[in-house]
Amino acid sequence: MTTHSRKATIFDIAKLAGASPSTVSAALSGAWKSRRISETTVELIRRIADEQGYSTNMQARGLRQARSGLVGMIIPVHDNRYFSSMSQSFETFARDRGLVPVIASSMRDPDEERRIVQTLISYAVDYIFVAGATDPAAITDLCNAANLRHVFVDLPGPGAPSVISDNYHGAKVLTQTLLDAQAHSADPARDRLFFIGGVATDYATSRRIEGFRDVLTAAGLPPGADQIIACGYPPRRAMQEVAALCDRLGGLPAGLFVNSLTAFEGVLGHFVHLPPGSFDTSVIGCYDYDPFAAYLQFPVHMIRQDSHRLIAEAYRLIETPHPGITVKEVEPELIPPRTIYAGPFGEHG
Repeated sequence: MTTHSRKATIFDIAKLAGASPSTVSAALSGAWKSRRISETTVELIRRIADEQGYSTNMQARGLRQARSGLVGMIIPVHDNRYFSSMSQSFETFARDRGLVPVIASSMRDPDEERRIVQTLISYAVDYIFVAGATDPAAITDLCNAANLRHVFVDLPGPGAPSVISDNYHGAKVLTQTLLDAQAHSADPARDRLFFIGGVATDYATSRRIEGFRDVLTAAGLPPGADQIIACGYPPRRAMQEVAALCDRLGGLPAGLFVNSLTAFEGVLGHFVHLPPGSFDTSVIGCYDYDPFAAYLQFPVHMIRQDSHRLIAEAYRLIETPHPGITVKEVEPELIPPRTIYAGPFGEHG
């Protein structure tokens, strides 16, 4: 047996064997016949597993037949109001059911995400909630191999039920609100709405851009390519982009749709340098929510994603015997300017 600095995982075996993680799991667990996997493939996988010092956690496999009373949740980060509120709701629902919640952050790293799933499986958790999954297909392979029920939250995933925000609807509501509230400028270049923040290929951002486009197009104002600035989420990048936009336009545009609180943080970094009166002819919206926005010197229209209901729906699906591969969308809420929303746990959003 080869000596290794770290314990081999099912993904290491799969890569070496040129097979999927679920195929490797079936070969090592004895379920390969029902999957119609060839004996040659099984022998190859088992030989590689032996060489790599990989051993199936039979204790965890046996415990899968009973309930441990543990329920796991993976979130991308802790320092985000949306995900921290989500984990708080998850914990409350778990304790109401007599379960012990286990919550871990993946830091948006797919390798760490898989490692957390494998660890939770080894502790025989009853089921797993995965918020903002970076590699949902890999998670489904691991959970299915361990016969572990799981549900995706915030972003959809294959092979399991998902509960997500209705990003398209929320974006339409926010865009229409900005369109109705904007003060028109005599400068055609500035008399437009602009979208800033997020990654255009991400599921949530792509749906929000779609809603933004559709509202403007329906109003006879189809947006140009320069009106959608999908610059990612880092605050510094958003600050640079909004500064460059203001330089090009000679001031703030008539309306600005900021996609996420982290991007909004960067936008504010530029706003603090603007002279008084800069916001008199501009309306600002943010697809995210923070009650402190009520104390800004200018009004901000915000979209609050209902993290509490997302988790409530996720528990409902995970406790349904045969939910199927379904995607449940939960409508977010428009929070007017100067409003502090009292959520299910108080005035924290």
